[in-house]
Amino acid sequence: MPNRAITALTEILRPEIDLSKSRLETLCLMVLGMVSARSVNLSHIACERPGTVQTASTYRRLQRFFQHVRLDEDWTLPLLIRLLGQNGSWLLALDRTNWQIGKTEVNFLVLALVTRRFRVPLIWTVIKGRGCSDTEMRIALMGRYLAHFPATTIRLLLADREFVGAGWMEFLCKNNIPFAIRVRDNLRITSEDGHDLTLRARLRQARRGRTFRARLGGREDAAAGNAPLLTIAAKPLRDDWLIVATNVDARTALRTYRKRWAIECLFGDAKTRGLNIEDTRLTDPRKLGLLMSLVALALAWAGRAAADKLGKHTPPRKSHGHYARSWFRTGFDHIRSRLRSDPLDAIASWHRISPKARKPRGVV
Repeated sequence: MPNRAITALTEILRPEIDLSKSRLETLCLMVLGMVSARSVNLSHIACERPGTVQTASTYRRLQRFFQHVRLDEDWTLPLLIRLLGQNGSWLLALDRTNWQIGKTEVNFLVLALVTRRFRVPLIWTVIKGRGCSDTEMRIALMGRYLAHFPATTIRLLLADREFVGAGWMEFLCKNNIPFAIRVRDNLRITSEDGHDLTLRARLRQARRGRTFRARLGGREDAAAGNAPLLTIAAKPLRDDWLIVATNVDARTALRTYRKRWAIECLFGDAKTRGLNIEDTRLTDPRKLGLLMSLVALALAWAGRAAADKLGKHTPPRKSHGHYARSWFRTGFDHIRSRLRSDPLDAIASWHRISPKARKPRGVV
């Protein structure tokens, strides 16, 4: 990884990030180094620094970066959107990822952008312990998103069975956020005609259809007016039901919900298939948040590099129909190769964030 790659990326990011030259160079070293080394571990990244500087000195510099740098929690958001070339509206997916560092639990709640080519974390928060998120935490996360973008940018919010609750869905409806959230079949609902029963019991009444309107919760919750009236759409699976609560058309919700899996693929890209984020030894929530910011930049860079390389084409498919390599892996491998042979070409995608950059081309 030659010095000219770090220098060129520093010049591109200088107008965008309010850091001193030394700190900004360290940030660029981190982003380039984690891609080149396929690890976020500081000792591995330190070995990627070019020149005659001692590895121990670089390692201490990286430690000081996480110790002293303070940036706004959503400082990467405008950079990510411009790097990806996104405009209009897009799908969002909400989920958690967690792992352990010794006895310490690292637990992220992540709101990610999902398109045909890209899967990138936009906003996240660190949850204490190994538990699930609560309603207040999810509302705060969406509030941070709405502080930067209007609700019209959300084509559909996708989430799994963990992210239910009358208060949470009431917030989404009040803010005009379209969503499709999977629910469990033992969840109690109150139908439009006032019957209090479980979804499993309601679905046994097949003659009445698999799409109906109901409120989440029992009759008391419905009477209190805390639960919005939602559309419930169900689809039988091999050994289970796919049941989605939504405030949009039922067919659209069921058809689009399958794209929620992209956030699981995103976590794989950030972990063993790509950057190995679990290699980190950081446990402080502020430092972990800063690390995720750098990971998000690297993931967006890989996706954009793949889109620029392939243009309107798609990665080749194997006989079973799946991609031989994902969009992420296509861009990731391309960057790692070009960093060694033509470092300026490897960072060419970053020029898209410049105000003078051309409008994005192709399909996203």
